[in-house]
Amino acid sequence: MASLADIRARIAAQENKTSNKGSNTQSDNSVYAHWNMDEGTTASIRFLPDGNSKNDFFWVEKQIIKLPFNGVKGDSNVKRIEVQVPCVEMYGDNCPILAEVRPWYKDETLKEMANKYWKKRSYLFQGFVRQNPLGDDKTPANPIRRFIISPQIIPIVKAGLMDPEIEELPTDFLRGLDFNIKKTSKGGYADYSTSNWARKESPLTEAEQAAIEAHGLFNLADFLPKKPGEAELRIIKEMFEASVDGQPFDNERWGAYYRPWGLEAPAGATAKTTATTETSAPVATPVAESSTAPWDDEASTSASAPIEVPKTTSTDKAQDILAMIRARQNK
Repeated sequence: MASLADIRARIAAQENKTSNKGSNTQSDNSVYAHWNMDEGTTASIRFLPDGNSKNDFFWVEKQIIKLPFNGVKGDSNVKRIEVQVPCVEMYGDNCPILAEVRPWYKDETLKEMANKYWKKRSYLFQGFVRQNPLGDDKTPANPIRRFIISPQIIPIVKAGLMDPEIEELPTDFLRGLDFNIKKTSKGGYADYSTSNWARKESPLTEAEQAAIEAHGLFNLADFLPKKPGEAELRIIKEMFEASVDGQPFDNERWGAYYRPWGLEAPAGATAKTTATTETSAPVATPVAESSTAPWDDEASTSASAPIEVPKTTSTDKAQDILAMIRARQNK
């Protein structure tokens, strides 16, 4: 049983971690958290071009895979965690996880499990917030904000670009259009399906043009996770198999490469590890960080639910589970 000194030390560590998290969140609000809007409100934003002139679009697509684990090895206080890793299909490569998971959809009994490990998409934009319903939001020194747009909103963005009545790119400095993010609810969940493009063109203000001149435009690809190398791909595959197996997260084994938010890197891992922030890589993006949008575009299990894995007759090790799935698909 822990002593009073141990308990006090643990509480002090937790409070320090919470305090540090708060200060970091307040110091960098360059990501506009539109998902924190109240229901029934609208944010009007003006998208800007990507700083990378070779990008045909004014956004980049981010693809991550969420690996759930039944706690952390050696820490009985952590019941369930989630590690996010980049899906290398984002870089045009073959993803070892999706190569394994894709055939699962051919089996009805495996579809739910396949959804759990399928890639999740979001889209990174930049621009100005022109109408802000977030009362506690403070515009940073650089007013060019970044936006994490969900798969529910991106079809509306693309549909507007295909509208023949829109004659100029919405990002045009003089004849561009604002985009209205409207938050409602449907079935108890946030709904953005009524978001739309403004119908009236408007130029950037002098202040907005001055901000672009002073700060420049972001290269949006800089905010994607770092492309995994051979070592990272090996770790990703190991974590995937351990997750399917229902094992806890092994921080000593994997934490130097990827880990959940709030978990410190193992000793001696500083050479491989970077801070767990929105832009960090190869370390996993925080699960509940303020800049991380709280949505999933695929089915997933409840955060408090235990991870259900297929059982074999003799063992439930990941290799046996995967072998069983492969054998079933080959019948």
